[in-house]
Amino acid sequence: MEIKIRKTQQRIQEWYEAWNGNIHVSFSGGKDSTVLLHIARGLYPDIRAVFADTGLEYPEIRSFVKGTENVTWLKPKYSFKEVISKYGYPVISKEVADAVHQYRLDLISGKESQRAKMLKGTALDKQGRISLYDKSKWLFLVDAPFKVDAKCCYHMKKAPFHRFERMTGSKCMIATMAVESRLRETAWLKNGCNAFEAKEPKSTPMSFWKEEDVLQYIRIFEVPYAPVYGEIVEKELPRGRGCKLVTTGLERSGCMFCMLGIHLEKEPNRFQRMKLTHPTIYEYCMRDVELGGLGLNKVLDYIGVNY
Repeated sequence: MEIKIRKTQQRIQEWYEAWNGNIHVSFSGGKDSTVLLHIARGLYPDIRAVFADTGLEYPEIRSFVKGTENVTWLKPKYSFKEVISKYGYPVISKEVADAVHQYRLDLISGKESQRAKMLKGTALDKQGRISLYDKSKWLFLVDAPFKVDAKCCYHMKKAPFHRFERMTGSKCMIATMAVESRLRETAWLKNGCNAFEAKEPKSTPMSFWKEEDVLQYIRIFEVPYAPVYGEIVEKELPRGRGCKLVTTGLERSGCMFCMLGIHLEKEPNRFQRMKLTHPTIYEYCMRDVELGGLGLNKVLDYIGVNY
């Protein structure tokens, strides 16, 4: 833990010095970005936090952000409902949703993109074997009676941050970790924590952390965090393999209406818990679009996820 903290501090210092202090923390109000902000302000107390007020956050997260000092609030141009109506629902993963969207475009154009090949299971690696990025399991989504795409993340979060960064010149630090996805692991291995030479320079100084590191840091330094996670407790591992830290509430906060990764969750999943903890929001999510809701029920039914 001590080594990880020191390395993260070093990456933050390098980022701060490279941009003459004109940097900010992308602050979601979640536990990961809360830890990053705590470490960064331990070095530079005046570092700004920037929050994208998408309207998709848990009420407890918004309240926690409101109670945090020196936070700049950004607003997206479009609501989530407008984005899914125009582009489609984010489902399974960003890569799968993008592949389904591109496949449908290919059907119209008559072309065959690499993404379409991955969805069809015909994409090969350099050795002529089926690509590691094969997504043929999700080919049935092409025939779904609803639009599928992952552009919500861009319009709701990335676009407001891009506008902010263009206006201020400030460079971003994000609390993403390599263990969270193959894309993040690949980006970290390619660019390191501080991607100075990337098209859009950004710092991910916690890339080498794990989930339990975050919880351990919060416990050690008694860092206040959003109550939606519940308490941090020790959970005994099977077959006498010791214990690990877990939260009694949400494991990850994220966007309340997002379905990315829902198929991987054990029950009760995020929507089943939402039904108990935030019933009004749950009803809005599951209500048909024609009746003023988001229509997530039809999507979850189609992919076979209970809610």
